[in-house]
Amino acid sequence: MEAVGGYAAGVYLRSPATGLLLMAVFTGLPLQLFRPWWRMQVNRPYPVAEAYRSGQAVHLPDAESAMSRFPQLMAGLPFPFGSLYQPVTAGTERFGVLVVLREATPGIPVGTPDRERLRRAAERLAADLTALAAAGARVVWEGDPVGVPAPPPEAGAEGARRAADRLAQAVLSLDREGRIGYVNTAAEDLLGLDGPHLQGRLLWEALPWLGHPAYEDHFRAGFMSGEPVHFPARRGRHAPGQWLSVDLYPAADGVTLTLGTSAKPAYAPESPARRDPDADVDADVVADVDAYADLDASADEASALYRPVALAIALTEAVTARQVSAVVTEELLPAFGGRQLAIYLLDERHLHLAWETGFPQGFLNRFDGVSLDVRLPGVETLTTGRPLFFESMQHLAAAYPGIPLDADVGARAFLPLIASGRPVGSCILGFDSPRGFSAEERTVLTALAGLIAQALARARRYDSEVELARGLQSALLPHRLPVREHVDTVGRYLPGTLGMDVGGDWYDVVETGAGLLALVIGDVQGHGVAAAATMGQLRSAVRAFALSGSTPEQVVSGTNQLLIDLDPGQFASCCYMLLDPASGSVTAARAGHPQPLLRHPDGRTEVLDLAGGVVLGIDPEASYPLTELRLTTGSVLALYTDGLVEKPGLDIDVGVERLRKALEAARPSPLTETADRLISEAGNTADRPDDIALLLASRTGGDP
Repeated sequence: MEAVGGYAAGVYLRSPATGLLLMAVFTGLPLQLFRPWWRMQVNRPYPVAEAYRSGQAVHLPDAESAMSRFPQLMAGLPFPFGSLYQPVTAGTERFGVLVVLREATPGIPVGTPDRERLRRAAERLAADLTALAAAGARVVWEGDPVGVPAPPPEAGAEGARRAADRLAQAVLSLDREGRIGYVNTAAEDLLGLDGPHLQGRLLWEALPWLGHPAYEDHFRAGFMSGEPVHFPARRGRHAPGQWLSVDLYPAADGVTLTLGTSAKPAYAPESPARRDPDADVDADVVADVDAYADLDASADEASALYRPVALAIALTEAVTARQVSAVVTEELLPAFGGRQLAIYLLDERHLHLAWETGFPQGFLNRFDGVSLDVRLPGVETLTTGRPLFFESMQHLAAAYPGIPLDADVGARAFLPLIASGRPVGSCILGFDSPRGFSAEERTVLTALAGLIAQALARARRYDSEVELARGLQSALLPHRLPVREHVDTVGRYLPGTLGMDVGGDWYDVVETGAGLLALVIGDVQGHGVAAAATMGQLRSAVRAFALSGSTPEQVVSGTNQLLIDLDPGQFASCCYMLLDPASGSVTAARAGHPQPLLRHPDGRTEVLDLAGGVVLGIDPEASYPLTELRLTTGSVLALYTDGLVEKPGLDIDVGVERLRKALEAARPSPLTETADRLISEAGNTADRPDDIALLLASRTGGDP
């Protein structure tokens, strides 16, 4: 933290729960102010999660850069600050993320020295954690974070104390974790507490009335932005009718807090007693209770405003119906204290269960596929367009006699999912305890249901396109490869898992009329139906040219001209190799495609250096020179698309070298096992942005 000029730092570590990071240690700021960020799902659009997923550092010098990349972070922390996130990794082992917060440097990127210092610190931490793991320790975190204590707050020099004691204004000095150090005489008089009673204690423990949720954003702004913050605060119930002005003056080594008497702010309510002079009520007491109720309302209103903003931002990044449902689970349930969630989608006048969490296993299956004619709350909320709220399970049972219930105690909300006037489905929120639903909560939940419905409608259109693209691609890829003497061939294809997960990668093996075997692999730029359709056209063109007896240069040049004539607004890479199975001679042409690999019979594996031209679809005059080589018996040729060797933030040469080593270490036979081994790591990756094609050819006999 000190090395990079930060004022706070912490470490997130893996938890026993899959896909969940927990804040393990933190220092420099009050822990309680950051409770919403103690838990971090690794698939969320936050810098901590991205650093963990990608294995790459994230540097955000100011609020503008953070807003452009991580708007959801800034929706919850809309203050000017800078932040650095360094993954803690050792080889392929990912332990967590090191985080440093510091003052913003608008327009000035994080310098190389600070990046290196942070990287070295993360490497040292990773080495220590690796040693712990090697000694048998389970390197995961459970429970709440631990605050790393800063040096005890200083009481200040005697001269400074005397100077501050002359002030009529109450002054308290806080360290960066919110602990009270110096307290002047005016503060002792105002608060009715002496300095020794306050010193060393957290501000919110010593003065609980300052810990009200309505004030948390003010304290966050003061501690994080480095700029003065001013706001009115209501004293505790022991001081009825008193409002104080609170001023925060932050600096790198602490925060000065001043308190002064203040008139009641404009938003403070009038008590019923003051509105009605004849009321037999203690006016000050009622005013005090009303004021706190108003603060609760203010906090609820702020929270109610944040919920739709945070959920809306998260929903814009959800692509599939499953991703939308996961966002609702992660954002909506915690916001309202819910424990159960179910989403039903409408299809041909029947509701089908699309997502559930928290309900007893199998309980909701009985409602899957129900008709819109059935009298159930999940159906009627959609057919009437009105949300239904039941403050207890008894109320639900009374409204719908005989309905099966999953619990005897709790509350339920049934929300219609309607997008642009069209029914999409219904959403069920479950709570473990009876609870009321205020008018504000009902309004917010209804609004959120509209956002969810819009996202689900968009996701269903996306899912339909994916299904169409998958069907198209499945029909276009070869269902079996030809069996020839002296050579084995194996192909593999994996769709991507992020965004539109069907692309334009393809492979093919074509038996030509001259007894030769054409090995083809290609990659159409882009994803979706258009890419799959272009891939199909190119595959057909390559097969047609190959069957006509064209040379590799003629095949690639002819396919290039065809793509330009079609003008689909796309380009493609391709590698075409013509193999004589009997002699092992190969003639190859390459159009902007990654270089193939060749494993020799002795296990030595090299990256081939084939001559090549530009990608297809760019230059009608492009030429594609030929390269000749020979496959000896026992050698293995590997053709692949860039999805197998590219990872975000890593040079493609690193991925090619990793693949080369994997092929070198693999057994050459059976070839199917070799293919499975080469593609297994990519197949286990949950956030694979691109699709992958792999084609292996092994020479098994013929001329030596």
